[in-house]
Amino acid sequence: MQGKIIKGIAGFYYVYADGTVYECKAKGVFRKDHRKPLVGDDVNMDVLDAEKELGNIRELLPRHSELIRPAVANVDQALIIFSIVKPQPNFNLLDRFLIMMQQQNVPCIICFNKLDLDEAGAGADYEEVYRKCGYETISVSTLAGTGIDELKTLLHGKTTTVAGPSGVGKSSLVNCLQNKTVMETGGISRKIERGRHTTRHSELIAIEDGTYILDTPGFSSLGLFELEKEELASFYPEFTEQEKYCRFGGCSHIAEPVCGVRDAVEEGTISRMRYENYCLLYEELKNQKRY
Repeated sequence: MQGKIIKGIAGFYYVYADGTVYECKAKGVFRKDHRKPLVGDDVNMDVLDAEKELGNIRELLPRHSELIRPAVANVDQALIIFSIVKPQPNFNLLDRFLIMMQQQNVPCIICFNKLDLDEAGAGADYEEVYRKCGYETISVSTLAGTGIDELKTLLHGKTTTVAGPSGVGKSSLVNCLQNKTVMETGGISRKIERGRHTTRHSELIAIEDGTYILDTPGFSSLGLFELEKEELASFYPEFTEQEKYCRFGGCSHIAEPVCGVRDAVEEGTISRMRYENYCLLYEELKNQKRY
């Protein structure tokens, strides 16, 4: 039987196949080959006990992608969730996440939640900033249901890793996407969360056949310690068109004379907020210690 690993804890792997979640062990052949099953892996499995929903993973199928952070296979895109208000979005953290996903060649959708509280219309401004940089953006309200159908369309047929800081309504949005019908999961939840399985781990949730979301533990900070300061500008796609106006090749866009990027910031072509984040991250990379 073919299925997909939706969770892995302490040597147990939970495989979703034909509407059922099987608790599986991986055969020793994986250890011999130095291959470790990951959440998101497509597998061939043997059912050992259909009534108790127990199985063995027999084969890992080829991966089309593999992320390091979070450690997961076969992700197609990332959905990064921030609230419009309460709390105000931390754009420095958002930019860090976008860079991290770019490093792993994962396209991003930026979702601004709590549209129902957006009396000032800030969400439209935030969307415009990032849309001009080439990112897919959407504003939603989990409370009112606004934008949820459009978001489901963006997720359809793909495996999407979902992440965001605490307080932005990520759990509510994940629940909203499920429509409370997915894998009807009273029994599944009890199985996965019982006893030794209470630690918070990444988990794949089936929205519908072929459409999964990967709920990852919340993050509050992201380091950029695998990046050189000279590489940072390449992760700001809006800089590319303006760099031809820089006097010097390899311009850092910080203090050089005649800088097309800084001119574009003054003209409003490039978001000042994005540029200021770039300067902060550049300084962080400049000062980071190497070990």
